[in-house]
Amino acid sequence: MEKNGKIVGLCGSFRKNSYNAMLLKVAGSLLPDGINFEIVSYDDIPIYNADYDIPEVSDRPESVKKFRDTLATADAFIIASPEYNYSIPGGLKNVIDWASRGKDSPLMHKPVALIGATQGMWGTVRMQTAFLPVFTFLNMNPVLQPEVLIAQAQNKFDENGNLTDDKTLSIIKIKLENLISACRV
Repeated sequence: MEKNGKIVGLCGSFRKNSYNAMLLKVAGSLLPDGINFEIVSYDDIPIYNADYDIPEVSDRPESVKKFRDTLATADAFIIASPEYNYSIPGGLKNVIDWASRGKDSPLMHKPVALIGATQGMWGTVRMQTAFLPVFTFLNMNPVLQPEVLIAQAQNKFDENGNLTDDKTLSIIKIKLENLISACRV
């Protein structure tokens, strides 16, 4: 990725003290100078409805148009998400559905790094596995290694949202280096 490249972050949780929101901010802070990072909110996006997404009509809601336009500025993505019911949280899957449609999909062919934190013992492994078919359909370039599966997150973040586990920090740095390298291919 060239200097002034851009990575867009998406968080799969809207919780006030979300470990994944904290994780996404940590990841953004670890990016090298010259890489722009923007976390995109999507709490105003309606439930996906294909009736508003027909190419001939192009009647997507304004919030969806704005969201897609922001995603289109990205060279790559970082998604930090919890695991809900062994899978992708519904809100996150919903915006991926909105962004995935059409030949102008802002997700197509772009690198993506998936990371996750949970208070449980499995560290979002099932959510990350559930994303693989989505990435395949979109011809995205998922950065699979190293896996960032943070279990027992309540023991790895301080009260200010700082990640305090050095081993996890080093793994995230490697993941980000691999994401940036994927942009050069």
